[in-house]
Amino acid sequence: MVEIVAYTDGACSGNPGPGGWGVLLQARRDGALVRERELSGGESTTTNNRMELTAALEALRALERGASITIVTDSTYLRDGITRWIHGWKRNGWKTAAKKPVKNDDLWQALEAEVARHQVTWDWVKGHAGHDENERADALARAGMAPFKR
Repeated sequence: MVEIVAYTDGACSGNPGPGGWGVLLQARRDGALVRERELSGGESTTTNNRMELTAALEALRALERGASITIVTDSTYLRDGITRWIHGWKRNGWKTAAKKPVKNDDLWQALEAEVARHQVTWDWVKGHAGHDENERADALARAGMAPFKR
């Protein structure tokens, strides 16, 4: 069976400011790498959190059909938002517990729709701690941001 792992990251120069997202998609069979794909992009004015969400969203959109996938992120905002907080936000009509609008609700809703197509496991790694694949995703995010920096 093929195991799919997406290492995702977002970057921003200023917050808000120009930003980028990066994805390192890997397919493994019996632990051996069989396919690898790099994705990246960016926006002229965004936030780091929006880029973190976009990276995960684009990783899932890159899969043509439903799959079992592990998304590895260094963002607790992304991990906790999609696994814990989203349920309350939906119950509250996309409002926080403080009755304020949920930030990035457009991306959360798009991400939730993509997650529904797949079996997703969410893993967290400490960012900028020498994790090779996370460092590659970070480099892709910075490359995605580069065209938007002055």
